[in-house]
Amino acid sequence: MTNRPDHALIIDDDLEIRKLLQNYLEKNNFRVTTVSNGKTLWKTIDEKQIDIVILDLMLPGEDGLEICRNLRARHNIPIIIISALGEETDRIIGLEMGADDYLPKPFNPRELLVRIKVILRRSRTLPGSDETEDTKKELLFANWTLNLLTNNLISPQGVVVPLSAGEFRLLRVFLEHPKRILNRDQLLELSQGREALVFDRSVDVLVGRLRKHLGENAKQPQIIKTARGIGYELATEVKSV
Repeated sequence: MTNRPDHALIIDDDLEIRKLLQNYLEKNNFRVTTVSNGKTLWKTIDEKQIDIVILDLMLPGEDGLEICRNLRARHNIPIIIISALGEETDRIIGLEMGADDYLPKPFNPRELLVRIKVILRRSRTLPGSDETEDTKKELLFANWTLNLLTNNLISPQGVVVPLSAGEFRLLRVFLEHPKRILNRDQLLELSQGREALVFDRSVDVLVGRLRKHLGENAKQPQIIKTARGIGYELATEVKSV
C-alpha cells in the first residue's frame, strides 16, 4: 500500500502568499488546498482529509483566533498560525487558542516546511513509549480518562475533549510521571524531543490550557500543581487499562 501525501490546508486572504506556499509545499510532496476565509473552511474540513492547517490570523469576517478556537474544539488536526503579529504576547495567545505552533511573518517557506514536518511527526509519535511493551489504551486519573488511541480527553461525565497534539503529548508525559516534579526543560524534552521549535513559555501556556480543560482553579489547581521556581507536578494517582 502506497502512502498518500500529507494534505495541508492553507487559510490566508493574501492570494500571493497562498500561491507561494502552495507551490512550495506541492514541490515537497504535499497535497495542498487553499481558502481565503473561514466561510469555506468547514466544508473543506468535512469533505477532505486534512492533515495540517496553516492559518493566518488577519482574515476578513471571522478572525483567525476564533477559527483556531473553533477548529480545536471540533478536531485534533494540527494547526500552525502564520501572522504579521509576531510579539511573544501574540504567540502566547495563539497557543492558548489551541495552535500547535506560531510562525511570525515574514518567514522563509523552508522554515514552515520544517515546522510542518516536525509537528506531523510529533503528532504521530507518542512520547516515551516502548512499542513492544506499551499495550495501554487508556490512562485514568482523578475521574478523567486519556484515550491513547484517539488522543482525546474524556471528562468524568463522558464528554469528549479534543486536545491539540502538544496538549496530548504534555498530558501523557504528566500521566507517565505522576507525583514527580518535572522542570520545563524535562517537559519539553519528554513531550517534544530534541527537535522542539517552540519558545520558552510554551510549556506554561500548554499547562494553562490543560488546566482549563480539566476545570481546574488556576490559583489552586489540584491535578497539575505548580512547583514554584522548578516546574510542575501531576498530583494524583494514575491507572492504565
